[in-house]
Amino acid sequence: MVGLLNLGSLVLGLVAWILPIVNIVQVKNQNNRKWMTLSVLSISACAISLCFQIFYSYHLVQIEDWSALMDTAGAVAYVGAYLLIVTLLLNGVTLFIYHRRTAK
Repeated sequence: MVGLLNLGSLVLGLVAWILPIVNIVQVKNQNNRKWMTLSVLSISACAISLCFQIFYSYHLVQIEDWSALMDTAGAVAYVGAYLLIVTLLLNGVTLFIYHRRTAK
């Protein structure tokens, strides 16, 4: 059951990237008023994805699987930072596009 944390983290990480891309693709749609909701959902999916990884690391500590923890800690830190940075950049681009669009 704990292995599902990694799968859930992967799926939510992909959702965190797909939602702002959908926003950017739909920029030509004049009636797209859901862009802010999709951005909030994207950042929330990123946060939950990172939380799942923290819970998985905590599980490894509880069962005292130190070798697995030492093998994965570095990769989890880098991938988590990459997920967060890309998610924030994509949502920032979305915010910039829609802000520029409404300023006209």
